[in-house]
Amino acid sequence: MAKVSIAPMTLADVSQAVEIDHLSFPLPWSASSYRHELVENDHAHFFVAVDGVQRGWRTWLGLPAQRRVIGFVGYWHVIDEAHISTIAVHPRWRGHGVGERLLRAALKHALGLGVTMATLEVRVSNVAAQNLYRKYHFEEVGLRKQYYRDNGEDALLMTVKPLRLNLQFTMRSSQ
Repeated sequence: MAKVSIAPMTLADVSQAVEIDHLSFPLPWSASSYRHELVENDHAHFFVAVDGVQRGWRTWLGLPAQRRVIGFVGYWHVIDEAHISTIAVHPRWRGHGVGERLLRAALKHALGLGVTMATLEVRVSNVAAQNLYRKYHFEEVGLRKQYYRDNGEDALLMTVKPLRLNLQFTMRSSQ
């Protein structure tokens, strides 16, 4: 895979995250929602995947380049749970393992905060995402009927518990 690094999301990343969100979801988050999560929600943790290849006129002039966000993930830390609230990868970068790297980074960060389980909702039609989550031992534990407002699609509620044992095993076996 190309040089991709994972870093905490900053306010400077919001416009690029919003662009990816618009390319990925029928009902994307607004820039103000991301700013709220980053500045006002102490329980929110957001990370970006950054293309490590520097391009553009700033690099040519020897100036620091603006980092190019190619994906993001966010989760809320509530007591002993990490609730994955959003994850998306720019369409040009899908299928290159970026989403998996983002998921692993979020889960690893959550483990460091003492989280013991993780949950998320995923569209019943999004089989690719479901397969990724199953790779990390998420299991279907419920169905949220007509969860998505854009088309009334159901969401699978998926959980992994205990997170510590499952994540450590998966991280070792996928390296």
